[in-house]
Amino acid sequence: MGFFDHLLRDIRSVIDRDGGQNAIPPLDGALSPNDRLDTATPIGEPLPGVDDVIAAADGAVYVSAGRRVLKLGGNDLSIRTVVAEFEDDAGGLALHPDGRLLVCVASRGLAAIDPAKPDPRWLEAAGGSALTGLLSVTAAPDGRIYAVEGSAGRRPGEWRHDLMEKRANGRLIGCGAGLDNPQVLLRDLPYPYGVSVSADGNSLWLTESWAHRLSRFALGGNGLGPRETVAANMPGYPARLHPDGHGGMLLGIFARRTHLIEFVLKEDDFREEMMATMPPDYWVAPALAGGSDCLEPMQIGSVKALGIQKPWAPPRSYGLLVHLDAEGDATDSLHSRAGGRFHGITAACATPSGVVIAARGAGRLLRTTGELR
Repeated sequence: MGFFDHLLRDIRSVIDRDGGQNAIPPLDGALSPNDRLDTATPIGEPLPGVDDVIAAADGAVYVSAGRRVLKLGGNDLSIRTVVAEFEDDAGGLALHPDGRLLVCVASRGLAAIDPAKPDPRWLEAAGGSALTGLLSVTAAPDGRIYAVEGSAGRRPGEWRHDLMEKRANGRLIGCGAGLDNPQVLLRDLPYPYGVSVSADGNSLWLTESWAHRLSRFALGGNGLGPRETVAANMPGYPARLHPDGHGGMLLGIFARRTHLIEFVLKEDDFREEMMATMPPDYWVAPALAGGSDCLEPMQIGSVKALGIQKPWAPPRSYGLLVHLDAEGDATDSLHSRAGGRFHGITAACATPSGVVIAARGAGRLLRTTGELR
């Protein structure tokens, strides 16, 4: 049986030489490489585990980092106040129209924090199974809440396992404003990472990392409308997306796609042996940060010269923030290339003083004052 599996794979590779998974699109047009992320200003001291960032109406910024949620204030956002601390990692954030802070907590579920009450309210299960791997959450103007679970039964930190096992069991969850009546709206998704309701409340935007896809769904009284694919073949793995304040979106790309990783995903025997015998940090897989460990897998080609990582080398990690217009078309982008400092962009939000960016790979919050077109 193994012989025929390999034979069929070889036949497919000849017939479908330019198939979707092989055809990684180039970075051009609005996505042309630059060094604008590396010129962004770091905010305060490093924040190991920084993950999501959202802006409040009063100008404050909420940040999840490790097991804490912080509120940043002051003219330069340098004043940090701990808002909440959990027993596991805090991830996706959103502000509900009624003022509550919504937090995705690994291995636990969704917490709703009312400023007037000390203890959060929890949503811990949907569709008969626990919400172990929630990644992002958003709230519609009518108060309804939507959240995505990247991988059912897996913590967010195990995302490499999910990709290398080629799983597609993520879920989109919807519930009422009081975390009541939770429903599984979509199943079997290839690692849904980001979810956001449009500014007018008429559509729901969704990213799926392993499908390299951005979609939107009409929101109405009957629930979700049919899927509309906005971007079907992205050059990287999309993360969270947040409104830009002008009808568009800020989309984080947490890693670039490479031909080596796409090749490894097709080679089942190699991939299974790699996972069984090597630590995850050394797998041939995307990374949030890289280049500092001599044991890391190389990405084919000349990666370093005189000890310096080449900007144009095939990247194991990369920094990329994309601005989308109201139709979902890319209009501008900020990059930190293979030899740059700020990789692993998981989220960004628009504030009166500029765009605030979570560079998880670097463990830093950044701010750029230049307008994203």
